[in-house]
Amino acid sequence: MKWPAKYWIPGAAIAVLIATEVTLRLAFGLGTPVLIQADPQTGYRFKPNQKVFRFGKKVEYNQYSQRSEPIAPEKPSRTLRILMTGDSVLNGGNPTDQSQTIAELFEAKLAASGQKAEILNASAGSWGIGNQLGYLREFGTFKADAVIVQIGTHDLTQPKSNSTSVGNHPAYPTQAPPLAIVDAWTRYLWPALAGKLGLNSSGADFSASPTSQDPDKQYQQNMHLLKEIVKLVRSKNIPVFVLFTPNQDDLIPKTSIPKYKSEFLRLLLTLQVPIIDSHKAWSTLPPTTVETYFRDEVHLSVAGNGAIALELFGQLCESRRLPACAPLGRNPSPGSR
Repeated sequence: MKWPAKYWIPGAAIAVLIATEVTLRLAFGLGTPVLIQADPQTGYRFKPNQKVFRFGKKVEYNQYSQRSEPIAPEKPSRTLRILMTGDSVLNGGNPTDQSQTIAELFEAKLAASGQKAEILNASAGSWGIGNQLGYLREFGTFKADAVIVQIGTHDLTQPKSNSTSVGNHPAYPTQAPPLAIVDAWTRYLWPALAGKLGLNSSGADFSASPTSQDPDKQYQQNMHLLKEIVKLVRSKNIPVFVLFTPNQDDLIPKTSIPKYKSEFLRLLLTLQVPIIDSHKAWSTLPPTTVETYFRDEVHLSVAGNGAIALELFGQLCESRRLPACAPLGRNPSPGSR
């Protein structure tokens, strides 16, 4: 029996839409984005207890909005617990699988050395130093053995991000879209098309950080916030470290010293805060090697994340800057905790 065109044309269109919807969901994980919530302390953070697969990458957030597996409030015995705070560089975002973030690679390195560890990843795209301080004020330090504050070149002068875009921007969704097709269009296709056409689009990159009209003043404000972080962490008798991550143009085509970095290092020296300086460590490497460490101007590739994880392990554990960290299966002495 031959169906009239008035039936098979709309039927075929519906079938194509259904097939597209199913493909986008099953093959790409669209339709179930990672959700955000506004928060007075942190500006915004990821909604707790999420696990999604996006473009083949696992993305999971625990009950404390950390990109980590669920944890017990009390630290397990004989377990090294390190709390890391940071922005999208530490978080990794959707392009990075859960197992390939800095925190997870560092934890895996510790496990391979015989050290049972939990590396907690409290981070979000576009978080500044003020957002990290807000997280520590809201959730505390989880009785960690150490806190590592990740600060990038751009963070030195970045204002605290607020919740203005939460629920109002495709990259800051508070609920799942009705269809995966809608997710694909609003989050990726339309922003890309609008960019090529030179049109304004609300689909700007999630990791685009706010900028200050007065960088010098903002830098001073951020250093005050950093001092507050140090004061808060040390009030719990917990050592604090800074992980400094560079932008790509700080190293390629040739190494340059970012503005404010020298002043920043002097402040850390005054505060007696140890630094793990990836910019310095990578400055001696061939540019072709450094290039593989970045997936864009700011964000790191899996190779870059791995290089930082090794640097953390080497400086904190092998060099014993963190006595609680015992590499190669050696347990710390009772007094080191």
